[in-house]
Amino acid sequence: MKHINKIYSIGLLGLLLAGNSACTNLLDDSYGQVVSENYAPKTEEEVSYLVNAAYIPWRETFLQWNGVVRSQELSADQDVIPARLGIGWVDGYIYKRWHEHTWTTEDDGVLQGWERTYNGINTCNRILSQIEEGVITVDEATREPLIAELKVLRASYYYILVDLYGNVPIVTDFKDSSLPKQSTRKEVFDFIIKEVTENIDLLSETPRGYYYGRFNKWAAHTLLAKMYLNAEIWSGTPQWQKCIDECDAVIDFANSSNEYALEANQKNVFVTNNENSKEIIFALPFDEIYVTGWNDFDFHMYTLAPENQDTYQFTERPWGGVCAIPQFIDTFHPDDLRLAQNYIQGQQYTASGEILQRSDGEGPLIYTNSVPSIDASDVDDGYRWGKFEYAQGITNRLSNDWPLFRYADILMMKAEALMRSGQPGAGELVTEVRKRAFEDINDAIVTDQQLEEGSCYDYGRRDENLETHESGEDIKYGRFLDELGWEFCQEGRRRQDMIRFGVFTTKSWFSHDKSNPNRNLYPIPNKIMLTNSNLTQNPQ
Repeated sequence: MKHINKIYSIGLLGLLLAGNSACTNLLDDSYGQVVSENYAPKTEEEVSYLVNAAYIPWRETFLQWNGVVRSQELSADQDVIPARLGIGWVDGYIYKRWHEHTWTTEDDGVLQGWERTYNGINTCNRILSQIEEGVITVDEATREPLIAELKVLRASYYYILVDLYGNVPIVTDFKDSSLPKQSTRKEVFDFIIKEVTENIDLLSETPRGYYYGRFNKWAAHTLLAKMYLNAEIWSGTPQWQKCIDECDAVIDFANSSNEYALEANQKNVFVTNNENSKEIIFALPFDEIYVTGWNDFDFHMYTLAPENQDTYQFTERPWGGVCAIPQFIDTFHPDDLRLAQNYIQGQQYTASGEILQRSDGEGPLIYTNSVPSIDASDVDDGYRWGKFEYAQGITNRLSNDWPLFRYADILMMKAEALMRSGQPGAGELVTEVRKRAFEDINDAIVTDQQLEEGSCYDYGRRDENLETHESGEDIKYGRFLDELGWEFCQEGRRRQDMIRFGVFTTKSWFSHDKSNPNRNLYPIPNKIMLTNSNLTQNPQ
């Protein structure tokens, strides 16, 4: 991981990749160790320097400030950033608007998901153009798979856009300076499928080494499975069997190669320096030294109270923001190890084991499963994110790689597709994932029939201003939605799952009321609308 993180971070191809516009004028100056003119990578290491630079925007769009993780989590029913007494987190009410589904076209979170993702697309287009023009020269054996990888990577950026915005321009020509025309959501969906399926057989089958954190064949199969899982929402036509087939391709390879498997303990996927986890299929590599952005992967800063600096001996003082919505925490089985391992709760201690006191003199710091409302909370209200290990003495950045695709997801996607298509076997697959979360095997077992039942989430407004109750029992396949929540909490996907189960705008939770169905899509940012007259705004 350290090697790949260094490649991701120091930008040896800074000159090749600089800028956000479709400019083809190259300067003679050298940035780093590589110049753009007649660059000719020959070894796997040199090729990785080139291609890995195009992955940097994935990290930025997903995890930097107001990135896709927030778009997916803060708008959903698991997490919230309430105003914190003595700390802040009001920030122009952007987090409140996320929670209430009242975001505007001017909100930073609406903008960042678009701009950073298109930066990734532009970077892929730039490198592809430079290969085509001969600015970058590679031998024939390398050229085809390199182009294939860049096209699949570009398609993965469109996977973000088709989910968040739906109707977006498809841009593939770096030299075309005309205003791009808008495509329908189905056209974007079909483009992603075409790009991946046409190039997947040219991708490497190697899971790690120079291909760690890159799209190999199995990551591409996982991307296709994700597309087919959401096909009914994104294209209008369900494609459950195709989802199953893509999952089976990864499962068959895992069984024959022993390269991918569930970790015996889910926590092992999220520890510091987790690059050797066999559960990880596609990761965003991180390192607190080489990744230098202030807000790159700062979950410990984002969630823990300032006093917890003394717990972990961080070099910086945390900001105490995001916490779990109590209604979601209440859905966990009390013996589910994921509740204990993934959420920081209860009495907090110093690194030396002493009871940690609140800095305001109001007694010990004890995280409780209660939050008054989106508008008011104390420093210790709500359970805090703890799925990723917070190593002692770290900076404002983590050294845990982000597992964007993991093997548990393959099993759960196949299970959902089996369930929705009326085929047996979903319970067996979900049980396989659940086994590591329960000491008593009987608590882990779930049947096909149980997965088709409603949700145990007690929906409804639940803050100091209002208490209502909306049962989750009416949610079709709601128990499966619960399973997804318990396994994948804090991983930047809850909104996508809720939309697929028809819950995102139809239920209330915490300080959030039911919302307009148009809120299943984010609007196109106003900044973008002002620069491209070919765009039509999503319904609001």
